[in-house]
Amino acid sequence: MQSRLTYIIFLLISIISYGQVNLSVTSDKTTYTARDIINLTIVLEIEGSDYNSQQTKLRLPDFSKFNLIGTGSITNGFMDPETNTIISQSVTRLALEPKQKGKVKIGSFLITINNKIYKTEPFEILIKDVDKKASVANNSLKDVYLNMEVDDREVYQDEPTIAVLKVYSRNMDNLRKVKNIRLPKDNELDVYPVSFAKSEIDPSDYGNMSSQVLAIFLIFPNESGYVEVPGASASVSTFAGKNKIVSNKVKINVKKLPEGSPESFKNAVGNFKVSIANISKEKVEVKKPINVLVKVIGEGNLKNMELPKLAESPDYEIFAPKITSNVKTETTGMKGEILANYLIIPKKAGEISIKTENFAFFDPDKKEYIDLGQEVLKVDAFSHDQILESRTTVEKVNEYTNTFLETVNTPVLKTTSFKVKEKSRFHWNVLFVNIAILIALFIGYLIFKNWQKKRRLQKVSKPVKPIGSVAETEKEIREQLKTDVNDYFNYLENLKDKEEYEKFFQTFEELDSEVRNQYFQSSEKDFAGFLENYKGAAIAEEYRNLIQKVQIEKYAPVKSSDGIDILLKSIVNLYSQISK
Repeated sequence: MQSRLTYIIFLLISIISYGQVNLSVTSDKTTYTARDIINLTIVLEIEGSDYNSQQTKLRLPDFSKFNLIGTGSITNGFMDPETNTIISQSVTRLALEPKQKGKVKIGSFLITINNKIYKTEPFEILIKDVDKKASVANNSLKDVYLNMEVDDREVYQDEPTIAVLKVYSRNMDNLRKVKNIRLPKDNELDVYPVSFAKSEIDPSDYGNMSSQVLAIFLIFPNESGYVEVPGASASVSTFAGKNKIVSNKVKINVKKLPEGSPESFKNAVGNFKVSIANISKEKVEVKKPINVLVKVIGEGNLKNMELPKLAESPDYEIFAPKITSNVKTETTGMKGEILANYLIIPKKAGEISIKTENFAFFDPDKKEYIDLGQEVLKVDAFSHDQILESRTTVEKVNEYTNTFLETVNTPVLKTTSFKVKEKSRFHWNVLFVNIAILIALFIGYLIFKNWQKKRRLQKVSKPVKPIGSVAETEKEIREQLKTDVNDYFNYLENLKDKEEYEKFFQTFEELDSEVRNQYFQSSEKDFAGFLENYKGAAIAEEYRNLIQKVQIEKYAPVKSSDGIDILLKSIVNLYSQISK
C-alpha cells in the first residue's frame, strides 16, 4: 500500500512539472455563403520548460472541399513573472474558400509533442447559397481585411513600439473604399499617429491578395505585464452605406523597469537632456517678474512624461508654467522638445540660484538609469535704486519723457505715440526707404486710376453677358463665397508683431467662422466631422488640436511671442490645406 502511495505522489509531481499543452481551433463564424472567406485561427499554448521537443509540424485535416488561399503564423514566448513559468504561444491563421454548399465538416488538427499526440475536436460549418437580393457591393466588402502588425512585441514600460495597419483584399478596387481609420484605444496604452498617408497598392502581397498601408502609429504601454492591444477599425464606403471592419488584436509583453531606480525617477523612458535659461532681456529687478525657460529635449515618452519642476526657494516666488511642445512622432520614435516657461519674482537683491528638481530617466538601449541631477541658473538681482543709478543720462531723460507723455494727454493729439524708445537714434536709411515707398504708392495710385478709367470705357461697349445655367450660377456663387485666407494670414502676422494678442484671437475667430460658412458648417464639431469625411482623418485631428491650442493660448495668464509665433504657423499650415 505504501509503494502505491509513493507511486501516485511521484506521478502527480511529474504531471505538475511537465506543464500543460492547449491546442484549439476557432472560426470567425459558423454560417457562410458560397462567396465568403472562412477564417480559422489555431492556437497552440505550451506552459512549462519541459515541452521543448516538438516532433512534428501542425498537421492539417482534409481540405479537399476547400481552396486554401492564405496562411500565416506567429510565435510568442514570455515568462509569467508571478509563477516563473515559461509560456510559448503559436498562432496560425488559415483563409479558406468553400467549393460546395451545405454542411461541411472540418476535421482535427494534430501535433506531436514529447511523443504525445494532441488534437482538436472536429466541427461543422454551414455554407449557404448566395442571396440574390444582396448587392454586389455588400458581397465585395467581405473580401476586405485589416491587419495590425507590431514591430517589437517585447518592450519596457513607457517604451514605444511601432505598429503598421494594412488592408488586404483580392479586389484592388475595394482598397480605395476604405476610409475613417480609427486607431486602438485603451486605458493602459498611449497611441500617437505617425502617418495616415496611404502607401502604393501592392498587387500581390500575402496569399496573392492586394494590400496597402493605411496608417503607422506608436504604442506606449503604461503598465507592465501581458497587454493586449485592441484592434484598429475603418469603414468601407459603398452605395448602400458604410460598413465597419476591425483588425486583429495584438498581445505585447511589457517588461517591468529594473529595480534600484533613483528617487528622482518618475516615468521618463528614453534619452533626454535638461537646460534652464533666463529669457528676459531686461536687468533682473527685485519684485519684478522675469521669464525662466526649462527645456527638456530628447527622444522617448515626451508627451506623457512628468517634467522636472523648479525647486522652491525663499529667494524667489514661482508661478505655474506655460507648457509648449514641439514634438514629432516618427518611425524611429518620438523626438523633440518640451518647454516650460516659468514666471519668477525675485524677493531679494544679490546673486540668486534658480534650481530645477533632480531629474532621472531610464535608457532602454543601455538598460540603466541615468541621473542628471539639478540644473542651476544664477542671476544677479538689483534693487530699484541700483537700477536707477546704473542708467546713463540719456536713459534717464528718455524715462522722464516717457513718463510725461504717458500721464499728460491732449484731446487733439495722443502724445503717448511719441514715446521715446530706450537707446533709440535717428536712422537716415529708414527715412529714405519711407520716401521711396511713398513715391511707389503714388505711382501705383496713378496707374490704378488710369486702369479704372479704361475699364469704365470697356464696360460701356461690352455686350451683355448671357445668363448661364443654374449649375453655372451656383458655381459662381461658391467662388464668390470663397474666403481669401492670405489676407487674414498677413493681418495676423501684423497683430503678432505689434503684440496685440486680443485682436489676434478675435481675427482668428473671424477666419474660422468664414471658412466654416464657406463649407456651410455652423459649429466647430460639425466642421471637424466634415473635414474627416472630405479631407481625411489627419486634417480633422489637426483642426481639433489647433482649436484646443488656441483656447489654451487665449486664456493663458502670460503670453509669449514664441508661443504666438508657433500658433500662427500652425494656423497658416492648416487653413492653407483646408482652402485648397
